[in-house]
Amino acid sequence: MICSTLRRVGHVHIYLVRKASGVSKGHHQQTVGSRPAASEFAAQGASGNVLELLGKSYPQDNYSNLSRKVLSRVGRNLHNQQHHPLWLIKERVKEHFYQQYVGRFGTPLFSVYDDLSPVVTTWQNFDSLLIPADHPSRKKGDNYYVNGTHMLRAHTSAHQWDLLHAGLDAFLVVGDVYRRDQIDSQHYPVFHQLEGVRLFLKHELFTGIKDGESLQLFEQSSRSACKQETHTMEATKLVEFDLKQTLTRLVTHLFGDGLDIRWVDCYFPFTHPSFEMEINFHGEWLEVLGCGVMEQQLVNSAGAQDQIGWAFGLGLERLAMILYDIPDIRLFWSEDERFLKQFRVSDINQKVKFQPLSKYPAVINDISFWLPSENYTENDFYDLVRTIGGDLVEKVELIDKFEHPKTHKTSHCYRITYRHMERTLSQREVRRVHQAVQEAAVQLLRVEGRF
Repeated sequence: MICSTLRRVGHVHIYLVRKASGVSKGHHQQTVGSRPAASEFAAQGASGNVLELLGKSYPQDNYSNLSRKVLSRVGRNLHNQQHHPLWLIKERVKEHFYQQYVGRFGTPLFSVYDDLSPVVTTWQNFDSLLIPADHPSRKKGDNYYVNGTHMLRAHTSAHQWDLLHAGLDAFLVVGDVYRRDQIDSQHYPVFHQLEGVRLFLKHELFTGIKDGESLQLFEQSSRSACKQETHTMEATKLVEFDLKQTLTRLVTHLFGDGLDIRWVDCYFPFTHPSFEMEINFHGEWLEVLGCGVMEQQLVNSAGAQDQIGWAFGLGLERLAMILYDIPDIRLFWSEDERFLKQFRVSDINQKVKFQPLSKYPAVINDISFWLPSENYTENDFYDLVRTIGGDLVEKVELIDKFEHPKTHKTSHCYRITYRHMERTLSQREVRRVHQAVQEAAVQLLRVEGRF
């Protein structure tokens, strides 16, 4: 089964991986002894069939697919490390909401939660958000599962229902999220999101509206592209207007005045209508966030049946890469002072333009293999490469597919780009990592090597 394969691949760590990890931190360690076999892989944090994570114990099963690489990132909380670029973005957003939106007693309208555990139940991550059981976003190949009932959250939306159920009607959630994905300068298995939610009672939404006393939040009609079946058109348009106005103010605060903005219709299971915001930055249209009118079924199930609301979510890395001109997502995990010191500013709103570090030469190696007859996904291979190569791996590309005309077996060829962020890699260092990738692919993914 694919799940058992993922568990074997996910719970990996060998002597060579420790050496590669040391290399990625700039430690000049000498390799001793022969290259270990993939059979020497061992799970991190596991004792028998139990995983210890953030002070809690979780039984392992055939859903478990956490890699050591990902486990080493849990609890780092870059968004809470003072003067880190992700912290700067979070603080700027938080300050903006505190200053712009004030409650009746002069206190901030929005509360902020930036230390919630990234381990959530599958119900929190999917079911509470109305994501169907057969939705592709649930696939093991795309998520990091602790076991069949718990996972590392794939989005900060996993906390929406609980906070609504607790009686909150305006809040921001910030945290690390986890997804299995491709490997390049824009993607990393761990990134950070900021989520915003606001609910309105009838009198709050219609205050200041002519004849607002006669307007209603809810009706029973049919769903259309413009609204949900339980919402009146007036309520939907006012919530949509408030949402877009709120987000326009936010990005103007972050990027400055004169910003060109456009809204693109899209689909999310937990909002309708739904939109993506794009901004024109340096002559290029860039998608920066998703948002929409919250599904009333979700709001009702959390106990807020008399309210209607909106939600949005944005990626902190994406904003930081655009705002500060950071070219590679791996840099956010760097402990290199040349990177970190650039963001030690006295004012969080001070403009920062990242000065690139010296780019050391890349070492490129290809790997080709015949796929097994079943249970192979590209994300399995990407996760294996990340686990072994760590942040030495800059990019992995599938450059060729070939089907044998007689056997009908399929071959994949991947190009792996290795580049250290802080020094020049030697061919010997890369060769050892690359050979470990080859060995692990054969033993753990059951491929047939062509190397």
